[in-house]
Amino acid sequence: MESVIEFRNVTKRYPLYHHIGSGIKELIFNPRRALSLLSGRSYLAIEDISFEIQKGESVALIGRNGAGKSTSLGLVAGVMKPTSGTVKVIGRVASMLELGGGFHPELTGRENIRLNAILLGLRRKELKNRLDRIIEFSELKEFIDEPIRVYSSGMLAKLGFSVISQVDPDILIIDEVLAVGDIAFQRKCMETINDFKKKGVTILFVSHNLADVKNICDRVIWIEDHKLREIGESSSVIASYKEAMA
Repeated sequence: MESVIEFRNVTKRYPLYHHIGSGIKELIFNPRRALSLLSGRSYLAIEDISFEIQKGESVALIGRNGAGKSTSLGLVAGVMKPTSGTVKVIGRVASMLELGGGFHPELTGRENIRLNAILLGLRRKELKNRLDRIIEFSELKEFIDEPIRVYSSGMLAKLGFSVISQVDPDILIIDEVLAVGDIAFQRKCMETINDFKKKGVTILFVSHNLADVKNICDRVIWIEDHKLREIGESSSVIASYKEAMA
């Protein structure tokens, strides 16, 4: 099978910026000291992680909060670069990394649909043909022409997932979106994910709901303390994770 996502010894660090006690005065009169304070420390998000995901696989990333799951998704989505190591991704990526991510609060739901659909690679003609289906999927009805700053978290989830439902990705990234929204909408999202699986779309999924992980994913990657702890068949890794968490 063809690998469409590859991590090779990937490490990602973020700089930690300190408050300079004397502010601008310190920066002007002691620039070296000020710059050393600014660049002296960093936060390690993930360290020396390697794995491969094959075309058409459904794989989950699990771990505690702060373990490095969302950083890994961001690297796959291309919104950030690794500090060291290599990340290889083949194909069109559609992602929902956070509620409201990529949405403009002053634009309406309809306008944000247009914006996000184009960013995710839909041509204008395709969008015109699919716009009604996207709006129907969202269940937002009279709210679709209201600015999204008035939307609840559940409404934002519906808006974001409605766009995803009508694009044609090779790789679909989902981060905790199924945790928001009513049960009926969660069921509809699950049906959409299963439809993507049947089409051979590669799915990378993050959730603390291990039942969803088991239902959706063939394999699980467990990240613990910013390092790869275990990778394997879903039931086996989930069992190990539950034991460790207990």
